[in-house]
Amino acid sequence: MSRPEAETIRAGQRRETTPIVLDDDLRRRLLEALLTPAERRKMTYDEFLAWAGEDVLAEWVNGEVIMSSPASRRHQEIALFLGTVLGLYVEQQGLGRVVLPPFQMKLAQSGREPDLLYVAREHLERLKETHLDGPADLVIEIASPESVGRDRGEKFYEYEQAGIREYWLIDPQREQAEFYQLTTDGRYRLVPPDAEGIYRSTMLAGFWLRVAWLWQPPRILDVLRELALI
Repeated sequence: MSRPEAETIRAGQRRETTPIVLDDDLRRRLLEALLTPAERRKMTYDEFLAWAGEDVLAEWVNGEVIMSSPASRRHQEIALFLGTVLGLYVEQQGLGRVVLPPFQMKLAQSGREPDLLYVAREHLERLKETHLDGPADLVIEIASPESVGRDRGEKFYEYEQAGIREYWLIDPQREQAEFYQLTTDGRYRLVPPDAEGIYRSTMLAGFWLRVAWLWQPPRILDVLRELALI
């Protein structure tokens, strides 16, 4: 059977109820319940990839599974906007590859799934069939109430330690964007937008972003004209 069915057999008769359909949030909570502390065991990264598949929202940290909540509509709008604009820019300039989830980035002690990652041309050998084997050159995380603690805490330090040269942390609820660049001593430095609200990337040569675009994404064609891509 493809879905659970409730069946009752009485007096030789069989009665079926409507199949139960699980939404994403209920499915996540059921998976968490199955992974109770008493039964939880550490798994290797290969075991995690085989278990998770493409439809499970989860990350791998020190052998344990960290479940995630489904993304909001606003989250998806920002991710689509950035993925489209950055993807076209990187492709036209021949800079490397932009990758959107679901796709894992394997670091020393974790397997993270950023909202967007950029891999420079000289590091494309890190791209495997199922994951990026090593750090990206730029990572973007779009925070949610459920993830903001990890994005500002654990992931911040993991990405810094891994040598990811740019980290963008975008908070749609606060309409706040933070741009971090790795210094020569291996630490992130906060780089604010300029007086006109424009952030200029060091990893993507020549690319700039008007931060206000994130909160009210304009037409993609208008952005591409401003960036002189068309």
